Amino acid sequence: MQRKAVDIEQIFDLRAVRVLVRDIGQCYEVLGIVHGLWKHIPGEFDDYIATPKANMYQSIHTAVIGPEDKTLEVQIRTQDMHHHSELGVAAHWRYKENAKHDADFELRVVWMRQWLELKEGSEYYGDHLEQLDTEMEVTRIYVLTPQSKVVELPKGSTPLDFAYAVHTDIGHRCRGAKVDGHIVQLTRPLKSGEIVEVLTSKSGTPSRDWINPHLGYLKSSRARSRVRQWFKHLDYEHYVELGRAALDREIIRLSVIEKPDLEEVAERHNLKQVDDVYAAIGRGELSPVQVAGSGIREKQSEPTELPLEKARAKAQIKGEVVVDGVDDLMTSMARCCKPVPYDSIVGYVTRGRGVTVHRRNCSNIRAMDEEELGRLVEVCWSTQHEDSTYPVDIRIFAADRKGLLRDISSIFTGDEVDVIGVTTNSDRKTDTATMQFTVEVNDMEQLSRLLTKVEQLPDVMDVKRVV
Repeated sequence: MQRKAVDIEQIFDLRAVRVLVRDIGQCYEVLGIVHGLWKHIPGEFDDYIATPKANMYQSIHTAVIGPEDKTLEVQIRTQDMHHHSELGVAAHWRYKENAKHDADFELRVVWMRQWLELKEGSEYYGDHLEQLDTEMEVTRIYVLTPQSKVVELPKGSTPLDFAYAVHTDIGHRCRGAKVDGHIVQLTRPLKSGEIVEVLTSKSGTPSRDWINPHLGYLKSSRARSRVRQWFKHLDYEHYVELGRAALDREIIRLSVIEKPDLEEVAERHNLKQVDDVYAAIGRGELSPVQVAGSGIREKQSEPTELPLEKARAKAQIKGEVVVDGVDDLMTSMARCCKPVPYDSIVGYVTRGRGVTVHRRNCSNIRAMDEEELGRLVEVCWSTQHEDSTYPVDIRIFAADRKGLLRDISSIFTGDEVDVIGVTTNSDRKTDTATMQFTVEVNDMEQLSRLLTKVEQLPDVMDVKRVV
């Protein structure tokens, strides 16, 4: 209707009949019978036998007012003309459409038409299929379900490809297959015309071997994509659990007070949700110590430009922090809780000794009375502490053995970390040792690396920061 710009009443081949006869003479005999039975529609008669089309298509087309006054198209041709029309260059699916055509697709359509018209069991059936297979070099195969549904697959596809083509869930649960009633391996290439039955289990899952290209389980990219998607989802849940456990462990062993805002972390790293943050930690894309301390970093105010004299003076002050609303005020790190960048901190205004910086969960801070609490001020880490070191206490619990202290010390030496205090205690009844080291570190990231290395030593059972 759109191509010819006409209404549906002017489409005369909505109903059609094709008559096949032996020779050309009978074509015109049938034409006379048709016009004798029903009234011919003027302008709707084409004799392509007398005047074939450019592609040598031959047939007689006529349209009549048929039974119940409904239009009817009648096509009349010989068997040879029909064969040329359906399987030759004048095939209906080529000349009827105006779009470009895929040569491989047209070849497959010819193959399918011939295959479907042949009767299995005839003397030519096997020879004809073998000839088609060798001469046409088809890129697709057509196999059948037990219910005779045709499934199209890439050439070389296996029963496992077939299972995924039927339904993704059937592919996931596939455990075997029958081809023409015989059990075959899942890597066996299928041939056109074969009947494939998939054997499944109730709770089966894919195998990683299926996506190994060297093992030959899957040919089609669609099936491989379904398997990868399944494992991606499975691995995602696994990495989420790993990441959650790693972050919780890092928060505990570093004694982080304020837990990070994971929604903000997700937004900052272009992740969609909190679970994506856990998954990124589990895959090693994000460091748990970075995430654990991210909340503190984000709260730090930007450092202001200071005169050269003040900058030099402040640079000499160990444990540099910025006191809210006050410039060039002497600060020092509290010895009781030993804060390290980027711990959550608070300042205590002393009498004559400037501001002492404590961790917010310091026991001395929690024990202050109301008057002392009034002397607390907000402080934050500046960016001028990069070359500074901070004392921190590390407690190690391990099975007692010879060389344990030497092994731990070698880690500190290898990382160029100064040890400024050591206490050890051995329990002969349980053959365990508890050691506490006071070491100087630059920040929590270096501290986390040290804890991890010590934790990996043989016989070490627990390592954590002491506050």
